[in-house]
Amino acid sequence: MAEPYFSLSDEDRAEVLELGRERTGRPAHLLEKDVWVVWTLGALFGSPVGADLTFKGGTSLSKAYRIIDRFSEDLDLTYDIRRLIADLTGGEEFLPTSRSQAGKWTRAVRDRLPEWIAGTVQPVIQAALAQASLGAKLELSGADKDKLLLHYPAVKRGTGYVAPVVTMEFGGRATGEPHSITPVPCDIEGQVEGVSFPVASPMVMSVTRTFWEKATAAHVYCAQGRIRGERYARHWHDLAAILRSPHFDAAVKDREIARAVAEHKSHFFSEKDATGHPVDYLAAVAGSLQLVPEGTAREALAADYASMLEDQVMVGDALPFEDLMMACEEVASRANAAAGP
Repeated sequence: MAEPYFSLSDEDRAEVLELGRERTGRPAHLLEKDVWVVWTLGALFGSPVGADLTFKGGTSLSKAYRIIDRFSEDLDLTYDIRRLIADLTGGEEFLPTSRSQAGKWTRAVRDRLPEWIAGTVQPVIQAALAQASLGAKLELSGADKDKLLLHYPAVKRGTGYVAPVVTMEFGGRATGEPHSITPVPCDIEGQVEGVSFPVASPMVMSVTRTFWEKATAAHVYCAQGRIRGERYARHWHDLAAILRSPHFDAAVKDREIARAVAEHKSHFFSEKDATGHPVDYLAAVAGSLQLVPEGTAREALAADYASMLEDQVMVGDALPFEDLMMACEEVASRANAAAGP
């Protein structure tokens, strides 16, 4: 019978990760973090907490759909707005009818989400850690206290770009739909005989919705010309990967989801461009999508992308930055053409 990875000593775990590195070509510290990512997903969605959660973002593209070829270290999770503020949404409705109502809902989400994370999610993960006798530590983080950090005792280290922390970032202003349950194994699964690794079966957002969420985020960056923290270049890498996948044509042609994302962001994530004018999400998905930044914004994006390459976050043959920009130009062109006249 295979021995569970987490029952091994630190020395044996390090040896297993080195074997995994030799057989997969992926850095040992990324394989290690991936094990913790999958364990965390399993702890979340294997508990009652998972009933109203959706796993989304780049990590879902990597782990659930195997579309992107980069290491995705954080967990982007949506707690169904219809459960979080059921008294305000009125059951199945989840879009506000006015700007003032959107503000009221947003304030309610910001008030209640940290309480739910600290009072419901954190105890669930803590109990799972205790049951498995794992020495990881939990920390509530983020300006809005909407992140739960799992600091794990790493046996392998990289350059420092990828920290030994699994970040669970929660949102509460959407339903996560469309979504479906999808199995998620570890990247090292099947590579080391006699050792078993964590598995998870999370509810995962559709590729189409993830595509439009990333496309509109990149569009806002181009409109504003300012980067928002490290690893922001991941959106462009992911868009180019979706372009190469069998999911792309369906994603750009799905006008219903494109418009749903635009309407949702118009209500809850209003932004202004570099000139101070509101970013028009509906116009963006209707034929005006811009994905390639210019000037200093392009330089900042290139620098962030270079940092991701340095720590081997791009685990396959990553595109050179200029080729990446060309691919994203094609994404925008085809998405705009799909919008019709």
